[in-house]
Amino acid sequence: MEAKLIQSLLAMPRSGKKYLFLSFDTLLVVLSLFAAMALRFGTIYPAHMTSVSWWIVPIMAAFGPIVIAAVGLHRIKLHAIESDGILRIAMTAALLSMAAIATSYMLRLSGPRSVPLIFGAVFFMLSVTSRMAALFFLRRLDGNSPTRLPVIIYGAGAAGIQLAMALRQSVETRPILFVDDNPNLHDVMVSGLKVYPPSELPRLIAKNNIARILLAIPSLSEVRRAELIAQLTALPVDVQVLPSFIELMAARGGEDTWRSVSPDELLDRDKVDLNTPEIAKAYTGRTIMVTGAGGSIGAELCRQLINCKPKTIVLFEQSEFALYSIERELGALAGETDIKIIARLGSIINRARVENVVAEDGVEIILHAAAYKHVPLVEDNEVQGAENNVIGTKVVADVANAAGIKRFILVSTDKAVRPTNIMGATKRMAELIVQDMQTRSDATKFAMVRFGNVLGSSGSVLPLFQAQIENGGPVTVTHPDVTRFFMTIPESARLVLLAGAYATGGDVFVLDMGKPQRILDVAERMIRLSGRKVKDPETGEGDIAIQITGLRPGEKLHEELLVDDTLCATPHPKILRAEEAPMRELEVASLLRDTTAAIAENDPTAFRRIVEARVDGYHIEQAEAAQAN
Repeated sequence: MEAKLIQSLLAMPRSGKKYLFLSFDTLLVVLSLFAAMALRFGTIYPAHMTSVSWWIVPIMAAFGPIVIAAVGLHRIKLHAIESDGILRIAMTAALLSMAAIATSYMLRLSGPRSVPLIFGAVFFMLSVTSRMAALFFLRRLDGNSPTRLPVIIYGAGAAGIQLAMALRQSVETRPILFVDDNPNLHDVMVSGLKVYPPSELPRLIAKNNIARILLAIPSLSEVRRAELIAQLTALPVDVQVLPSFIELMAARGGEDTWRSVSPDELLDRDKVDLNTPEIAKAYTGRTIMVTGAGGSIGAELCRQLINCKPKTIVLFEQSEFALYSIERELGALAGETDIKIIARLGSIINRARVENVVAEDGVEIILHAAAYKHVPLVEDNEVQGAENNVIGTKVVADVANAAGIKRFILVSTDKAVRPTNIMGATKRMAELIVQDMQTRSDATKFAMVRFGNVLGSSGSVLPLFQAQIENGGPVTVTHPDVTRFFMTIPESARLVLLAGAYATGGDVFVLDMGKPQRILDVAERMIRLSGRKVKDPETGEGDIAIQITGLRPGEKLHEELLVDDTLCATPHPKILRAEEAPMRELEVASLLRDTTAAIAENDPTAFRRIVEARVDGYHIEQAEAAQAN
């Protein structure tokens, strides 16, 4: 009954609530006038006053709604009664008091002149107390509603207070108390809720049947936030993180207030600071061509190049829509700068087109990010993968060498190290081509960068897991022990730019990404950070299930970053240079000749034989054996 009452009150249209408050305040005008007379004459029913000055009652009853509507008293939300609302009530009381004084003088009504002043004070008191009483009553009814989820707000600062006010208007959640690290706030009432120390969380959760903790400290550092999330997720509750004060104010306190998991939170390490002056020096005033400019990595490279103040950025892309999108975005980012943005449609396997663009636009540096990178797709389309990743790299590298390009940077992958799939094998072949090219080039510095898995890029686990979580699961993981190195898109793009600045020729650059992470752990972390709970396969408790699907063809259980273990330092402590022996020139020429023949014949079997025989470390990792381990 109580739940239905509060739901009907909350569901009432705003216009209906306005008329309800207007009628109630008008009634208070009449009651306040009688109360003022009673107080002045010391009797509950002042017969003498009402008999000689009764005209003031209907006049104020008629004039009261006009004043109330003019001041906007009826538009104050009950849940938002605060200093502004109190001020409006005081203004209304003053105007009503002055109106009563004016009416008495104009109609020459007998009676004490103090009655209008008492009338205004009584109206102010009744209006404030009645609203507070109604708010208290609604909160008590609402607090007993079994449909509202009890929550704890971690953080009793400005964001936590605003969150508590927003959640009180929500029909889904009910704030119970605050928890805060600040000892000065412990046992203090903040926004009507008591503040407790974090040490009492286990007891508070059990006592109040808490189902969720809302972390409302947007100013926390990333390291501290990660530590706090790790501590809270160990408790038997869901944990959600408040994104920012601005997003909170734009929402209404429901589920949409909580942001999606960002790539940085899944790294399980600090972000690498790659902001160095060498980057700007290497690219300022230059004409830079980015192949695959519409892809995840290529597009981020272009965005970061804007800050380096190059002369021109040449966007080379075979997808018309991707090229259109990145050109529009960069045009807005470049703003009023003198940076010229040139969009060029074309394929990297079209030598004539690449030569034309390099010569016509005066390219000085090439960042080669164009590639087919999705392992299962390339595994089933071997010839097309070889043509784009191997021959395409050869074409662009040849053009760069012939044109005397200053730097050529290849974007590679950790899957190129002792590859178990065709995509990784083609990227290893591309690396060998670039290394070989350096042995025969004096003008151009060739280098390459090996990435781990780039969180947030197309086809990566982040968008895949997010989509699966939004759809209610299950989240699919290929193997419970599969691990990967992870980096963010900004880190990967910055690494490419730094590689261009540090390149001495034939370099292989890798980023110190810490220890590899289990994909299963990443999936569980994403589910928790999204405000859900991992479903227990035995009890069925939880929200999102994790399903093990088995390793896909060509997929490794563990990735590597180095062919050899020889590493050299660079000016940046987190960037390392690997020294790997290049393949002999005759072997590279033979590899390219046979690969070109297999592509011409459209013979995937022949190309697989080339990979097995020529790509050092290539092996087929059996999914069944991996599952057994």
